[in-house]
Amino acid sequence: MREPAFSSLAFRDIPVPDFAEVQVVALPPGAPTDPRVWAAAIFDVRRGPRWVAALLALRQTVVGLIGIERAEASVFAVDEVVGEEALIVADEAHLDFRVAVGVDAAAGLVRLTTVVRLHGWRGRLYFLPVRLLHSPVVFALLHRAARRLAG
Repeated sequence: MREPAFSSLAFRDIPVPDFAEVQVVALPPGAPTDPRVWAAAIFDVRRGPRWVAALLALRQTVVGLIGIERAEASVFAVDEVVGEEALIVADEAHLDFRVAVGVDAAAGLVRLTTVVRLHGWRGRLYFLPVRLLHSPVVFALLHRAARRLAG
């Protein structure tokens, strides 16, 4: 049996997710290859697009209406680095998510893998708008980080 061509720490704890997505951007010439540096740059909302910061602020305001606690500022802090991948872990009452930021220097790529497991009606309700907005938000954050980290 052949090894899979793609693997990610994001699937280690959630092998059968309710939602999964992978986005890839070219590693800019001269950019760092440390996945922890990339994760910090991607999720530095203060330096990201204003519309993303506005959506996150709206999220913080609205979630209480369905009984979900506000996210801590540290929710996107790196929990673990293994090889070329940094892993962010969050387990909440309404969902569990894993985000892995991988830097493949040989291929010249940066990969962001998101995996989500939903819990109950609150998780499903919460994730309805998130599912629609996740791709454009991640795209914007990933590309903004690539521009900032270009050497």
